[in-house]
Amino acid sequence: MQVKTKAIVLSSLKFQEKSLIVKCFTLSHGLKSYFVRDAFSSRKANQKIAYFQPLTILEIESVHKNKGTLENFKEIKIATPFHSIHSDIYKSTIVMFISEMLHHSIHEEETNEHLFTFLETALHWLDNHDEIANFHLILLLETTKYLGFYPDTSDMDMPFFEMNEGIFTPFHAVSSLTEHESNLFKKLIDLRFDNNQKTFHVIERQIVLRILIDYYSFHLDGFKKPKSLDVLKEVFS
Repeated sequence: MQVKTKAIVLSSLKFQEKSLIVKCFTLSHGLKSYFVRDAFSSRKANQKIAYFQPLTILEIESVHKNKGTLENFKEIKIATPFHSIHSDIYKSTIVMFISEMLHHSIHEEETNEHLFTFLETALHWLDNHDEIANFHLILLLETTKYLGFYPDTSDMDMPFFEMNEGIFTPFHAVSSLTEHESNLFKKLIDLRFDNNQKTFHVIERQIVLRILIDYYSFHLDGFKKPKSLDVLKEVFS
């Protein structure tokens, strides 16, 4: 099947000496993995590798065989070049972390156009703004809307958030956040990208991040804690 679509790079893995295996979240077909032969050996190697930095948005042409094997690119170009994401240490660290979270969260080879559009819009926002301290927290929470486990906010006046059911309750259960943690989580739910990004102190931001990672772990089978988490904490400490 001939396919022309946008794609967001989730990960790239070096294969043998010269090639890459690239996992992409595509607009038209959801999650797809591609084999890039001789990515490190041609005269345009640096240009090729630049295509596959975390969360780069590409325009690709490919023939999808849909046999559960690696697909191959026919044509590839950057859809919209980022101006600051890959050169700013804070933004590049955020992007590395988010790409790893998405890599462990998106498993379906089926179309999710709303999630793709949200991620594309969010990345352009990140590229064009400087107050970004809470960007990754907001994005991860908003992403749960498209993955199917966004918190039920109908009882947000209740003191405890129960992680397994994703609801606010009057009683503290084994899988509930403490009242302090629940209040921080409520604060996150009310945040938007354009809100004051200094809403949380450093320690509070780390608590909220831990809550989000735990929440993903509750709702996604086989979810793994990102290896880049320690780098993120170090950069934003």
